[in-house]
Amino acid sequence: MAEQPTESGQAWVAEHARSYVESGGADGHDWRGVPTLLLTVRGRSSGKLRRTALIYGTDGDNYLIVASYGGAPEHPQWYRNLVAEPEVTVQVKDNVFPAVARTASAEERARLWPQMAAIWPDYDNYQTKTDRKIPIVILEPTH
Repeated sequence: MAEQPTESGQAWVAEHARSYVESGGADGHDWRGVPTLLLTVRGRSSGKLRRTALIYGTDGDNYLIVASYGGAPEHPQWYRNLVAEPEVTVQVKDNVFPAVARTASAEERARLWPQMAAIWPDYDNYQTKTDRKIPIVILEPTH
């Protein structure tokens, strides 16, 4: 049996991910009027697979996610995990595929931030709450 990922420690995110998986994205892809995907990363300390639901955008064939953590001073755990192990699994609706994650360069971020803030305007608010430059992650499908 394939290794099953652990869901987010936040109950509502875990429930969102479970509904997403069980319905092939029919229940969960659209969340509060925005598109979401499921990201599965390997824990850098535990070695376990961890899955979370995130808002996404696209850039060509690539998917974009924002490591905002609501403007907290530190990066979210999923971001720290994918920096350590960039080979991830992504689910968009019923399409599950491998991808390589990388942090957008400063130039890419400058181009992509307005697009992501148009999808979720609170990203701009989150950036004002923290001194860290909130990363945009580019997920490049490898299939």
